[in-house]
Amino acid sequence: MQLDLNLLTALDALLEEGSVAGAAARLHVTPPAMSRSLGRIRKATGDQILVRTGRSMVATTRALAMRAEVHALVQQAHHLLSAQQELDLAALDRVFTVRWHDALTAACGTALITAVHDQAPGVRLRLSAEPGSDDAELRRGEVDLASSSGTPALPDIRHRLVGSDRLVVAVRPGHPLTEGRLSVERYAAAEHLTVSRRGSLRDPIDDALNARGHERRVVAAGPTADFALSLALDTDLVVTLPDAVTRSARERLGLVALPAPLPLPEVPLYLLWHQRYDDDRAHTWLRELAAGTVQALFAPPGARQQPLPHHPGA
Repeated sequence: MQLDLNLLTALDALLEEGSVAGAAARLHVTPPAMSRSLGRIRKATGDQILVRTGRSMVATTRALAMRAEVHALVQQAHHLLSAQQELDLAALDRVFTVRWHDALTAACGTALITAVHDQAPGVRLRLSAEPGSDDAELRRGEVDLASSSGTPALPDIRHRLVGSDRLVVAVRPGHPLTEGRLSVERYAAAEHLTVSRRGSLRDPIDDALNARGHERRVVAAGPTADFALSLALDTDLVVTLPDAVTRSARERLGLVALPAPLPLPEVPLYLLWHQRYDDDRAHTWLRELAAGTVQALFAPPGARQQPLPHHPGA
């Protein structure tokens, strides 16, 4: 029997997305074309693969059983066909979507864009606002590289630790906390602001204070680090944020940074990507460039001007 192996790619997308429209968008084909591919898959396998339940579609028992094997076959084929390709950065024409925390984008975005453009002028970057800990965009290929303060829960999401940041206390010039020694008692008694896209008024700092018998008053939650720092500049609110990734923003605003008056856990910084890109040479180049850009934040002041990694093919 002759079988169009392109159907494996279509089947993989259908099983991952669970819908004809989603699979069509993923493979950049029209829904009617994907519907025809589903019909051919049904004929070849003798199974419905996806069946309609109300307004959605669900995979059949056989489809669920073959899902992992189909995905593995598609990945192996991709590796087989691309493993010998040399990377020519000067000729590389590609769009990468990088989803980083807003503070990290503010601190490193310019350096990353500059380094990418210098080495691969045909590459374009989309710096996307971080929506939270949703790794589905990585799985769907909508995001190529993301940042996170925690390791991913999904086994097919790769991660790399690129730094660890200490927390500092940021206040406006002339704030009462800048006078005299900053004790835990004075820190807890101040009015605080948290940074949370979900509006949470509590974070691990509260746990550290509670463990020592203290409780702080959080009066507001801001969605981004930039917003929090601007608000701290105009009020007596205290914001406690990672040091390295907010340093340039704090210095630009003229805020005062104070050491935390109690031991606080450092904030790890990870880069995340989907395993489909493990052997993708262009993606590997981007990862190395991004890692070097971020790691420069954590270097001693005299070493921050070290050149970023440069691919030998550039």
